[in-house]
Amino acid sequence: MPAVQSRLTVRLFATLVFFSVLAGQAWRNLLGWWGFGAIALVIVAGSIWFLLTLKPEWSWRGFPKSLAAFMVLATLSLAWSAYPSASAVGITLQWITTITALFVALCLSWSELLRTLAVALRWILGLSIAFEFVVAVFIGHAVLPFWVEYTGKIPAAFYWSRGLLLNGGPIEGIVASRNLLGFIALLAVIVFSVQVLAGTVARGRGIAWVVVAVVMLGLTRSATVSLALVAVGVALLFALWARRLPPLGRRPLYLTAAGVIAAAVVGVVAFSGPLLSVLGKSEDLTGRFDIWNRVIGLASERPAFGWGWVSYWAPWVEPFDGLAVRKGVEYLQAHNAWLDVWLQLGILGLIVFAALSISTLWRTWFLAVDRPRLGVADTSPFTVVSLLPLLVTVALLAQSLAESRILVESGWVLLVVLAIKSKRAGVAAELLGVGRR
Repeated sequence: MPAVQSRLTVRLFATLVFFSVLAGQAWRNLLGWWGFGAIALVIVAGSIWFLLTLKPEWSWRGFPKSLAAFMVLATLSLAWSAYPSASAVGITLQWITTITALFVALCLSWSELLRTLAVALRWILGLSIAFEFVVAVFIGHAVLPFWVEYTGKIPAAFYWSRGLLLNGGPIEGIVASRNLLGFIALLAVIVFSVQVLAGTVARGRGIAWVVVAVVMLGLTRSATVSLALVAVGVALLFALWARRLPPLGRRPLYLTAAGVIAAAVVGVVAFSGPLLSVLGKSEDLTGRFDIWNRVIGLASERPAFGWGWVSYWAPWVEPFDGLAVRKGVEYLQAHNAWLDVWLQLGILGLIVFAALSISTLWRTWFLAVDRPRLGVADTSPFTVVSLLPLLVTVALLAQSLAESRILVESGWVLLVVLAIKSKRAGVAAELLGVGRR
């Protein structure tokens, strides 16, 4: 019984972790920065406590070296940072987020990870639809976050919710951002669908939550998430195709994949104008090109090692003060993770981050398309659950082209968790067990 109670405590804490990193803005809007800081302290203290008390198995051989290299480089950048005090804060927050991710990766099994992530996603989606319903039906006007005061004309981006649920959206939910809510809904579609197909939840209840996630995804009207959804769909099709081929007979698949990627790049370049118009450029993607141009110009001034790691931009220091301002809103990211890494850690940082991202994608791909090897032969059946790491990784990398969230909060936690768990031995066997439940 104590062991069962211990695992229940671990799962409850992990659910809190996932909820807080995915919906951190909800805590900040509700409790202010001091309240959010208190919750963050509880989470990092709890993560350290569980790591020390549970003593999960760990080996340097099973740890992604690219992740260690990135954290070392970010930390060392304090030595050449143009804003050392802001870098000290950003580096500290990066380590706190990484420690939290280490707890999830090392202390949770794949089964527990899937279960706790699903519970957190249900809470976020459920509270978001309830929140939007209350704002639209009972309050009847846009709602601002608590603990803040604005004067003059208030930009639309400052509102917690604009109360547009009855108009068909776009809605922001408790996370106060349609792009973030849309990505959470996309994650939910992936996670809930895997649970239904793997038989880890009651079929009717599971399907109902898939429908909720799909509806929420549509209500956000997020163009950036729509692109991520397409990428996830394409990755799923290629993974299912690969499963039907022997490992040595996949050359046609890889040639086709390369052709699809090349065609996509050419298509985006050749038809960028009409494509942006279809995706709702006026609301979702306007301003990104201006931000990217400014970031590229700034990064070019210190191309090799960057300006120093800071994570979210610090708007009170140069060169971020006034770097990206549009319609009264000062943006604190490059809206492209790769440009953000180049800006902060230079070309060297880009190389390390690319190694981390590509190696994680590489491992999750083969985890999804190769049969689990439980003995000498790899004759075990495929599982639905083994597709989960690949699809989430693809979603994160697709989002990284238009958002920098893969570097902070939920994005960084998920990337670190996927990098570590896909690197560790015995993953295939464990995923096979999850799929059989």
